Amino acid sequence: MSVVSAPLLSFVVAFFSILWLIKGKALRVLDYPNSRSLHAVPVPRIGGIGLMCGVLTAWILFSAVLPVSVWVGISLLLVISLIDDIWSLPIWCRLLIHSLAAAGFSTMLLLDMYGWVAVFLTSIVIVWMSNLYNFMDGSDGLAGGMTVIGFGYYGLFALFSGHNEFAMINFSIAAAAMAFLLYNFYPARIFMGDVGAIPLGFLAAVLGILGWIDGLWSLWLPLLIFSPFIMDSTVTLIKRGLRGKKIWQAHCEHYYQRVLRSGLGHRNTALLSYILMLAVGASAMWAAYQDSSVQYWISVIWSGIYLTLMLVSDRYQRHYSSKE
Repeated sequence: MSVVSAPLLSFVVAFFSILWLIKGKALRVLDYPNSRSLHAVPVPRIGGIGLMCGVLTAWILFSAVLPVSVWVGISLLLVISLIDDIWSLPIWCRLLIHSLAAAGFSTMLLLDMYGWVAVFLTSIVIVWMSNLYNFMDGSDGLAGGMTVIGFGYYGLFALFSGHNEFAMINFSIAAAAMAFLLYNFYPARIFMGDVGAIPLGFLAAVLGILGWIDGLWSLWLPLLIFSPFIMDSTVTLIKRGLRGKKIWQAHCEHYYQRVLRSGLGHRNTALLSYILMLAVGASAMWAAYQDSSVQYWISVIWSGIYLTLMLVSDRYQRHYSSKE
């Protein structure tokens, strides 16, 4: 029953919390447009508070069983991200807290079985996932849609495997994100902000790892489900680094930003992204029940698709720039 009730509660709490953030004045933090922005007017930017209120309320009232390190990590990230949304903290300060949250989770869950090397590598992955989720939160409906679809697939897989508790945990996130998406789909009335994107990226990583530890799936499954975000951010930042640019500085070179600026706009960019996310997730769900060779080839096929899409985008960008 909690598989239905908890997500419903999460949706309702998130819906009205976000509405209060839009209408109220007490926590009105605006995102003003600049040269890198994809919006033209100031928009409230801490909608993630309402989203996470829905998630945490459902988890607490339905007694979600999660490691203490997850609760501590989320709390740290919520606090530091809200402060950053309001006052813009230096990057070293943010990364320090992100690293502490990631290291705490990795140490408690992996140290005894896998050792310090695994703890170190896993912490890097979690910090990267937290931040790339934030990098991809730059177009109306994009990060919200990825949250609905990504955690929805986590929940479905857990449900089909008979892990109702873990399904409830993930469905509650997807439901809160759906409430947020009602306000964030183009034209957005509120943005997620770091206070939503950073904790969601953290949860995408740690719940993927917890599912692996519990024997629900192989590690490739969460990587494939969230691969639209992972591939875009990782390739974009590597290319910027190779050109000698500071990878932590805000920019508008992500592939989704190029698609938006090509003339498709926020709405069509989001819808195309949803189609991609749904297709990737569905193939991951199907391949998870096949043998390892099928899973390998699914990963190869999607790698080829991403490479093709990026090459086409790069070629279009060069052609467009040469005409300016």
